[in-house]
Amino acid sequence: MFDPSGSIRPQYASIHAQFATMSPALQSIRQQALKQRMIEEGITFTLYQSDQTEKALERTIPFDYIPRAIAAEEWEIVDRGLRQRVQALNAFLHDIYHQQQIIQDGIIPRRMIVSNIYFRPEMMSLDVPGGVYITTSGIDLIRDEHGQYFVLEDNLRSPSGFSYLFRGRALMRELFHDLYLQSSVMDVERSINAFLSSLRSIAPNGKKDPVIALLTPGAYNSAYFEHTFLAQQMGIYLVEGRDLLYKDHKIYIRELNGLRQVDVIYRRIDDEFLDPLAFNPQSLLGIPGVMNAYRAGNVAIANAPGTGVADDKAIYAYVPDMIRYYLHEEPILSNVPTYILDRKDDYEYVMEHLRELVVKETSLSGGYGMLIGPSATEWELAEFAKAIQANPSRYIAQKTMKLSTAPIMHEGTMTPRHIDLRGFVLKGTENHVIPGGLTRVALVEGSLVVNSSQGGGVKDTWVLKK
Repeated sequence: MFDPSGSIRPQYASIHAQFATMSPALQSIRQQALKQRMIEEGITFTLYQSDQTEKALERTIPFDYIPRAIAAEEWEIVDRGLRQRVQALNAFLHDIYHQQQIIQDGIIPRRMIVSNIYFRPEMMSLDVPGGVYITTSGIDLIRDEHGQYFVLEDNLRSPSGFSYLFRGRALMRELFHDLYLQSSVMDVERSINAFLSSLRSIAPNGKKDPVIALLTPGAYNSAYFEHTFLAQQMGIYLVEGRDLLYKDHKIYIRELNGLRQVDVIYRRIDDEFLDPLAFNPQSLLGIPGVMNAYRAGNVAIANAPGTGVADDKAIYAYVPDMIRYYLHEEPILSNVPTYILDRKDDYEYVMEHLRELVVKETSLSGGYGMLIGPSATEWELAEFAKAIQANPSRYIAQKTMKLSTAPIMHEGTMTPRHIDLRGFVLKGTENHVIPGGLTRVALVEGSLVVNSSQGGGVKDTWVLKK
């Protein structure tokens, strides 16, 4: 909200003025109204503690009502960078499941692809509908002390957070209408239509009114609120695997009056559980035979199976090279400096500087399998060192970045907390970047961990019009 000299940044002028004149009593009333609405609407997330099987707690997502403001000129750079990155990642996925030219040209080592747990040989030589592997993506960004944005990681399998973005904006517009009306904020509501258009555009055979279903693991999934919200907002079916049937190389939904063919499946389950005939035979969540229907070209799956190989944290280090290789452009958004631990020089550097770095297990997300060196105990450092020594290829390390901060309201007082930004890109016939994305907040003072699964919160992100 303030620049280094202590002056209010222009994009925050009206926000600061509004909160400076708002009485503590009024703030409290509005905060309670916000919490009550979130409880009534069931805007929840499952918080896992150390013993995940015994202490999984469903709770409302912590939502801070001081919006984050981003100037239009600043957002234009982010928008272009996100589009560029997803375009290159989509080209990479097509390449590695077809000619594998990027491997042959020595840009990425073959072993990093074929040994990747998310690489699906079943997708080799399969042409996906519209050539779109990544219909939805969530690219996590951080902003350093100089105002430059860096990509922290790519989420391409089944990124979450859309519902918090849309509902957060609706609640802010309703409960803080005076503040909202004083600011010229780019609209996000039309992004729901863009979401639906992206799914429609990948329907096989170019169907103009395709039947679309959102495949959920069920009510016990941590993001089930989001699944129900998106299905309701887009007017598509919300289904579990048992609601769908494979027949004659097609997928059907069971309705009261018979079967209806499904053209597009927006799945929110991992590859492993998608089809027990193709992947994990013990899965009860998926649809037996769906991969046969997919190969026959009778159904589209978003995101495409095998997409996870492109959001592996080790592959992340090569995305700038992908942009240069496929697009012949320089990256607009930089990566955080990253060390690949099965490289000898990188490994030796990381083992000597573990206290200074962030180490991540390549196959995990949500803040799990991570060491933040500057705040780790000696025991944690020693345990991670052993794990790295045992299997260096499972880990990457990154420079500890100084995440930017934004004010939150804590016990009636504005106080800074570290934040990041999840930018959402919807890819179909046309590409759409949701203005602002979702700002995630580390609610614990000094913490750099913003993931909701680790106790972080969110706030509305306002991109101001020019």
